[in-house]
Amino acid sequence: MLVTLCGGALAQSWVPQSSGVTASLRGISAPGDRVAWASGSGGTYLITTDGGAAWRAAKVPGAERLDFRAVHALDDRTAWLMSIGPGPASRVYKTTDGGAHWTLQFTNPDEKGFFDCLAFRDARHGILAGDAVDGVLAVFTTADGGEHWERVKMPPALAGEGAFAASNSSLAVRGASDAWIGTGGTLPEGARVYHLEGDRVTAAATPIRGDRASAGIFSMAFADARRGMAVGGDYTKPQDASRNIAITNDGGATWTAPPSGPAGFRSAVVYLPKHNAWLATGTSGSDISFDDGKSWKNFDNGNYNALGFHGDEGWAVGPNGRIARFKID
Repeated sequence: MLVTLCGGALAQSWVPQSSGVTASLRGISAPGDRVAWASGSGGTYLITTDGGAAWRAAKVPGAERLDFRAVHALDDRTAWLMSIGPGPASRVYKTTDGGAHWTLQFTNPDEKGFFDCLAFRDARHGILAGDAVDGVLAVFTTADGGEHWERVKMPPALAGEGAFAASNSSLAVRGASDAWIGTGGTLPEGARVYHLEGDRVTAAATPIRGDRASAGIFSMAFADARRGMAVGGDYTKPQDASRNIAITNDGGATWTAPPSGPAGFRSAVVYLPKHNAWLATGTSGSDISFDDGKSWKNFDNGNYNALGFHGDEGWAVGPNGRIARFKID
C-alpha cells in the first residue's frame, strides 16, 4: 500500500529485496547507503555492499543455534553480533574481515542474565544492556572495541521492570557520553527511560504503557541532544495503538504523549534528518510523521521488526527473511 502525504507531497514505500534466507531477522545496521548488515535466528547474518541488490548470507560457525537480535557495523569489514538467551546463550561476536572469521568477545557472566541490545559510539566505545539481575538492569561498557567489558553501576530497577530484545533499539546512544535505555513490563506508572550521562544515571517515567510483561518501550531515537522519541506498546496486540508513543524535548528528562501516534504496536523508530521526519515500524505496519510526532500517516501494513538507517537511506527487516529498502520521493 502506498500513501502520498499532502504535507510535502511525498510518497513512501518499502521496496522488497531478496535475502535468500528464511530466518527471523531482527537486527539491521547501515553504516552507509550501500552497505548494510542484518542478523537473525539460526546463527544467521547477512551483508550487502551494493545497496541491497544482492545479499550474502552465512552462519557464524559454532553459533548455529543462537538468535542474533543485534548487529552493529562500522563498514563492510567490521561488525559485532549480539545473541540473546538465558545466561551463556547471550553473547557478543566480532568480525574485522567481512565475516570470514568471527571472534567470541563476551559471554553473559550472569546465569540469570539476558542481553537485550548493543550499540557502539565508534570503533572502541560500546554499551550493552540486558534484563535486570538481582533487581538491577545489567549494563556493560567497553572502551577497546569489545575486548573487555565493565559493568555499569545502575540504580535499582522497579519490580517487574525489564527491557526488550525486539529490534536492538531500546538502547540509543549519542555523542561521547549519552545513552538512553527504554524499559517496560508490569509497571503501573508506565514504561521508563534510563539516561546515562557519563557516571550519572537517572530514570524518567513516560506515558507509554507498562501494564503487562509484554508492554513497554521497544525503540528510541534522537534527532539531536534534546529531541527524542520512544515507541512501543504491547507486542501481543499488534493493532492496539493505545499508549504507544512518547516524545522528549529536554534530552529525556521528561516525556509526554503527542496528540496521536502510530497505528499499532511499533518495535522500531528512526529519525530522517533530510526530511525532518520520524519513521516507525512494527508487526502491523509502518508510519511516518513530518511534524515531530504530532500527526502520523500509515503507509504500509507489512510485518517488520527493526530499522537500520544511514541518514535518510535504510532498510527494514522482519520474519521469514524479509528485507526491504525505504523509498521516499
